[in-house]
Amino acid sequence: MAEVQGIAPEATGQAGQGSAAATLAEAVATLPGVIRTFLEKGEPVAVVQRDVLVGVMTTLRDDPRFALEQCMDVCGVDWPDRAERFDVVYNLLSVSLNQRLRVIVTTDEQTPVPSVCGVWPAATWWERETWDLFGIVFSGQPDLRRILTDYGFEGHPLRKDFPLTGYVEVRYDEDRKQVVYEPVRLTQDWRSFDFLSPWEGMTTLPGDEKAREKRAVGTGS
Repeated sequence: MAEVQGIAPEATGQAGQGSAAATLAEAVATLPGVIRTFLEKGEPVAVVQRDVLVGVMTTLRDDPRFALEQCMDVCGVDWPDRAERFDVVYNLLSVSLNQRLRVIVTTDEQTPVPSVCGVWPAATWWERETWDLFGIVFSGQPDLRRILTDYGFEGHPLRKDFPLTGYVEVRYDEDRKQVVYEPVRLTQDWRSFDFLSPWEGMTTLPGDEKAREKRAVGTGS
């Protein structure tokens, strides 16, 4: 049985949503391949071994205790200081039982994560997005293409080590009559730095000229 963290022994005896979440977390902890479960802000979270992900996800979908019929989202989290720097986070929903579960697996830049598109076909969209933005590879995914960035985009923009300016910029070349990609050039001559706040710079509002003249006369300025 996996380790269950952050769940008080008496939590399962309480009524309400917290009790249901704790009960779900403890049930998921009994599945093979689940490393640990815990509650985060009242929601159950399960950390799963990467190699058995598909089997665990299939059980979570088909077992009537869980009935997590829908994969609502797949996303990534980058922790550059870790050996396995990426978390792959799956947000699952049971419509019939009105419960949610967050499943997390970890990986590095080279090791692929098994695709769950065979369990939830709609996960293809989320896995493509995770690959596009983080560079996380999904084995068994037949359509691992970029989905948000442009064709020929270099790098993965949600990695913590990706430069804020990117590597290339896009513009329309009038001579070539086409869109061209060029290395980023931050030309300072074309940038305008206006630090004046409009609320501080406008001392007289339109229609308030006479009132300002009276104040000026009264103060002798």
